[in-house]
Formats: sequence, structure tokens, C-alpha cells
Amino acid sequence: MENLTRPGWAERSDIERDYYDTEWGMPVTTEIGVFERLTLEVFQSGLSWTTILKRREAFRTAFAGFDPDAIAGFDSRDIDRLLADASIIRNRRKIISTVNNARATLELRGEPALARRGDIEAGLPALVWSYRPATHEVMAERDQPSQSPESTALAKDLKSRGFLHLGPVTSYAMMQAIGIVNDHPVGSWRRESVEHAVAEVLESARR
Repeated sequence: MENLTRPGWAERSDIERDYYDTEWGMPVTTEIGVFERLTLEVFQSGLSWTTILKRREAFRTAFAGFDPDAIAGFDSRDIDRLLADASIIRNRRKIISTVNNARATLELRGEPALARRGDIEAGLPALVWSYRPATHEVMAERDQPSQSPESTALAKDLKSRGFLHLGPVTSYAMMQAIGIVNDHPVGSWRRESVEHAVAEVLESARR
């Protein structure tokens, strides 16, 4: 019988349970996918995941499908449009950070050190996946850290490249969400499926 143990946050609502059971921790390696999770984590800061997930499709519509090329072209009229959109989180600082982060994402594309590696796309995905720890100790939920040396280093690197609103805690949450670290409970069906999916990504990067 499958071990359906979930962390406490995943039991708070049906939408969070579904997100945990189907998405959280599965490897995300495309630029749009990573940028989406990065953006959602920025907006989640100080709020519940339920709040963000209920508005996810509205965010996707408002932010052009999380396409960095499109968002990088947003101007003051787009900022005003977003601030007037009651279907998303109308936080000026986070909205402006998202536009800024899209522009910073475009700047990463041409860096030779951030070339595509197998399934991991060039630029932002290559950068964040380069901070995957060689080993990761799995702890009980109550003992899990909210940040790590790798998330601290990633946050510092992102900041140096012009990204905003991404500290060590937000960076760690993103790393958990996209499979860079696996914090699913030991023995759970989700942990095993994530391990398998991540192993395939890493194998593709070695080819």
C-alpha cells in the first residue's frame, strides 16, 4: 500500500493537496516553467499557498503565460493594468520585481557557462540547477530548514545578476518546488517518483 504521508501544509486545502500530489518537487527544467515557479514563490512570500494556487491561472493570464520575453516588454501601462487586476495579488513591489526578473532572465541566455545540458534548458534553468546539492539530508517536517547554504549562494548569485525579491528562503522554496532538493517524506510514493524523475534529468545532462 502506498505511503500517502504528506507534510502539514499539503493537507490545508484540496488545492494544496493536489499541487503536492501532482507537481511539487517534480523536476522543472524549462525557462518558462522555472520562471513561473520563481514568480509564484515571490508572490507567495508572506501569504499562504492556497491564496497563490487559487490565483494561479489568473497570474498566468495577467503575466502572458509567464513568458519572460513578453513580460520583459511590460511598461508603466502594464504595471497599472496589473495593479488594477483584482484576480491577482496587487503588490506593486512584487509586480515590478517580476518585470525586472523577466529582463534579468533574458540576460542569462547567452552565457556560455549556462548552456543547455540535456533536458535542462539554457539560462535560468541551468543557473538554478547548478546549485543542486551533492547530498541532501532528509529531515522530519518540523526539523526541515527554510534555507540552505545552496539557497543562500543561489540567492546571492541571482541578486548579483539583477534579480529582485529572491532571498535564501524564497530560493529554497523554489528549489523544493522544482526538484532541486527533494523534501518529500522518506518512503512516500511522491519521494520515490520525484527521485526517479530527477535521476532521468540528471542522466540527460550527463550525455
